[in-house]
Amino acid sequence: MSAGLVTAPLDAEDGNPGRVLQATLDALRAGRRAALAVVLETEGSTYTRAGTVVLFTDEGHVGWLSGGCLEPEIERRAMQAVDQGALDWMEIDTRDDDALFSANAVGCRGLQRIVLIPLAALEGVGGVLECWLRGNGTLTLQLEAEGRLGWRCEDSEVAGSLHSLPLEWGGTRAQWQIQWRAAPSVVMLGAGPEATPLLPLLRGLGWRVQVVEPRERWRERLSGGCSLGESAFAGQRPALPGHEVSATAVRWHAPLPDAVLVMHHNFELDREALEQLADLPIPFIGLLGPRRRRDDLFKVLPPQACASLFPRLRSPVGLALGGRGPEAIALSIAAQLQAWRHAATGLS
Repeated sequence: MSAGLVTAPLDAEDGNPGRVLQATLDALRAGRRAALAVVLETEGSTYTRAGTVVLFTDEGHVGWLSGGCLEPEIERRAMQAVDQGALDWMEIDTRDDDALFSANAVGCRGLQRIVLIPLAALEGVGGVLECWLRGNGTLTLQLEAEGRLGWRCEDSEVAGSLHSLPLEWGGTRAQWQIQWRAAPSVVMLGAGPEATPLLPLLRGLGWRVQVVEPRERWRERLSGGCSLGESAFAGQRPALPGHEVSATAVRWHAPLPDAVLVMHHNFELDREALEQLADLPIPFIGLLGPRRRRDDLFKVLPPQACASLFPRLRSPVGLALGGRGPEAIALSIAAQLQAWRHAATGLS
């Protein structure tokens, strides 16, 4: 039996596998009629890559395997897999001219191989998904054509076996291992005007976000006047796609976030934050405001803090996309974080 390892990129189809897996967990808890589609292999030009996940239910789907042209047929097959209580396997090949000019008019010349897993076969996997959604390491799916499958994240693991329909393709490969890395995390220090448009942008891209804001009026503005709860940041990671607003001081504990955005619009609060961050090995630190403001902050920070911060500090944070105002600034910050995340992980 041949085996292969495919590490699913964090930028799978819609940039947010956590959104699909959170919906999968919700469907499991509700006992809904649904199936999870996982892309196992691709060749050529395809809308997805290995590790893309989509949840199909009676009410539609969460995530995408194409631009919308393939979903109806995949959904039909997914519901059949649910009814049969079996793994099903699909090969979608659009590499020849007949496929290019067919009624589907996909327009891509590529191949996707997909497994459809009925949720009834995932009994007990909820704890594994919860572990991953909290940011605790890598999620691994091991799958065999004979019907054996197992899920693992850190110390949480579940395995089982169910009936498997025949593969739609030839070849000797009959075992796959798919891995999803933990979603990236960012802490926003300050809930000023840019926070409101920035939060949904980052959440939509798959980031786990936590906001720490000591000023009540800004917390109320960000939460729309509704209490979202208060908790110190102590290495706690909210499950995707949520966030938390905190009124308490930052207490940095492992695991540290991947990125921190310093955006208080307050000189003294920013100075205190930068002095704390200078001693922490956080690779991306973004500072809101012009370079002159950074220079003024560096004048009052200890020299060793400046030396530590300088190689990691993006100031002003955000790509130069053009435009003014909170929405344009939020877009520029999200774009820079996304570009940095892909460069740091070697994703294309």
